[in-house]
Amino acid sequence: MAVPTCCYKIKFNSDGSYPPHLRNGSVTVGSHQTKRSAGMEGTGNTIKIEQYYTSIEHLKKKFDEGRKSKFTGKTQEEFESWKANTRELLKKLIGLDKMESCDLEARTVEIIQPEEGITREKVIIQVEPGVYMPIFILIPDEKNEDQISYCLALPGHTGAGKYSIAGCAEIPAVAERIEQFDYDYGLRLARLGYVTLCPDIRGFGERREEALQSDDDMSFVSGSCFHLAHMAEPLGQTVIGMNVWDMMCLLNYIETRGEWKSDKVGCVGFSGGGLLTLWLSALDDRIGKSLISGYLYGYKDSLLELNGNCSCNYVPHLWEYVDMGDIAAMLAPRPVIIQSCKEDHLNGKRGLENVREQLEIMKQAYCVLNKEGQMIHDVREGGHSFHHAVLEGFTKLDSSRT
Repeated sequence: MAVPTCCYKIKFNSDGSYPPHLRNGSVTVGSHQTKRSAGMEGTGNTIKIEQYYTSIEHLKKKFDEGRKSKFTGKTQEEFESWKANTRELLKKLIGLDKMESCDLEARTVEIIQPEEGITREKVIIQVEPGVYMPIFILIPDEKNEDQISYCLALPGHTGAGKYSIAGCAEIPAVAERIEQFDYDYGLRLARLGYVTLCPDIRGFGERREEALQSDDDMSFVSGSCFHLAHMAEPLGQTVIGMNVWDMMCLLNYIETRGEWKSDKVGCVGFSGGGLLTLWLSALDDRIGKSLISGYLYGYKDSLLELNGNCSCNYVPHLWEYVDMGDIAAMLAPRPVIIQSCKEDHLNGKRGLENVREQLEIMKQAYCVLNKEGQMIHDVREGGHSFHHAVLEGFTKLDSSRT
């Protein structure tokens, strides 16, 4: 009697290995034995799948039907109307309407001098009832002459949150990440004369969820976005929405201190920090100028096809309405530098072509407002990394021209 290969059941040993009667290449079903075909030769504990039936091509077609709220304006009035409507749409998609306001309850828990000429405060603020955010504030003795006197330096992945950004190289695991990614841009901004705020965003540093609350190297530098997304999305919230909310609370905190010019703020971020810089700048006009490094490309190539990326990138229904260039267009007319690396794998299979397509969408908005000179694309050699050299250009961006 022939035995269909899809119907037999195999009981494996406790260690996951095949039982003895399968090790000779045969399968026993009841009193019947059949040889495994060539198509069943896998690793020894599996069978070889000759053909897979996936969903990705169908989802790519669905993606191409989206972008219902793309920017198409030709006048300043059309831009302003589109921006206002799209901003409200995006706020709802990321769940900002689900966030809970509260008193900041700010307290300073530490003041040290990590190097000559810079004071570092550690401040903790409340961003939702019972939800707290630690921040390192780097205060230089000598301030620069920029119209913007302070900056947010937002952390990305595998950098231990604020520790890499604030240049805590005395921690060996952090020193490695600084060396690998040029991750200490918060400290470098302070050296350039900016009061620089380096927060722990949700899931990183002192805000890691339980699964990663360990002192081993990998847990220490990693983030728990995956766990946050699984908890938040069924409640109508998203990781990026929670982080944007927290940064808005941080801007509110700066205003309460009244020590620095707070009408406009600079914002710098690499990788996941670039993601947050993009969204915060798009949704809050208090950001006067931005530097987005390692994060601006088309969603289809970089997040649909490269679908193993971090959960913080994904927002339900987002791709039905906009591509990343549309979100970036909302920064106009404010000055911005987009930094890309030629060999950055996150650009997707088409590389910089995938980046330039989104920049063209963004450029349309800047051209409508006659501010195309306020948008700069800085291209560097190599793979996924920040490049300190771009900070000099950032200091020269003139936010007063908007």
